[in-house]
Amino acid sequence: MKKKILILMGGISGERNISIMTGKACYKALKKKGYFVRTLDPKINFIDQLRKKKPHIVFNALHGRYGEDGFVQSILELEKIKYTHSGVLASSIAINKVVSKKIFIKNKIATPNYLVYELNSNKNLLTELKKNKINFPVVIKPISEGSSLGVYICTKKNLIKKIKLLKDYKEILIEKFIPGREIQVAIMGKSKLGAIELKPRRKFYDYYAKYYKKSKTKHIMPAALDQKKYNEVLNIAKKAHQILGCKGISRSDFRFYKNKFYLLEVNTQPGMTNLSLVPEIAQYKGIKFEDLVDWMIKDASLKR
Repeated sequence: MKKKILILMGGISGERNISIMTGKACYKALKKKGYFVRTLDPKINFIDQLRKKKPHIVFNALHGRYGEDGFVQSILELEKIKYTHSGVLASSIAINKVVSKKIFIKNKIATPNYLVYELNSNKNLLTELKKNKINFPVVIKPISEGSSLGVYICTKKNLIKKIKLLKDYKEILIEKFIPGREIQVAIMGKSKLGAIELKPRRKFYDYYAKYYKKSKTKHIMPAALDQKKYNEVLNIAKKAHQILGCKGISRSDFRFYKNKFYLLEVNTQPGMTNLSLVPEIAQYKGIKFEDLVDWMIKDASLKR
């Protein structure tokens, strides 16, 4: 009997469109592999629809809040349905940039200096930055978003103006901007899949650079590092994957500056579109897209 696969895609986060792109690509791949595949957009009556469809395995193609933060994972655990990617705890920790940073620091993984700033705070922001040894330029971002949504590089001159763009958040993360090279590493189970280097024409690898061909971001695979440094960044990514308790596929984002790697974040639900990095790294290693997605289905499990 064919296994019934249900792809969760869409959702209600700011990354809805990217999730749909990921879901469609994975749907085609799993159909090629001979699975019985259906899709579900969990916007309304999610649990009722899930129970009606009775899948053997859920492929979680959701991105951002409610799909990548442990929420959907909790429901699937309670319904005893195997699913792809990381479990409840790892998902909720990884998407929270403050909690994950604390774990990186505790485990001696370099990450940019930061502070958490409450938008309605009476504290003087410039004083707080100075106290935390954070010089300009700085990066501001929501604490729990993905796909570089709401991420801005700020100077002293435009900081307050940019912060106003994040007015819908109670608090935000402000961290020291690390210049240098963009390196991203894919981990596949217990394997260090590879590292890719990105050279965006924009200030950094933002939402536009990630998902639009016109951005013309240059991809260098494998990353142009000497073997020692290449192995080092793979090892850091695997360590981060393990200490956060990630499962399946993860992608770690680094800056390489003055011969040192700074880990920005770990993505537990990396994109699986035709422009996504994990499939590109896998292809370089001889793993076809449909085989990568098939591996993710066979790796699916209950995590607790």
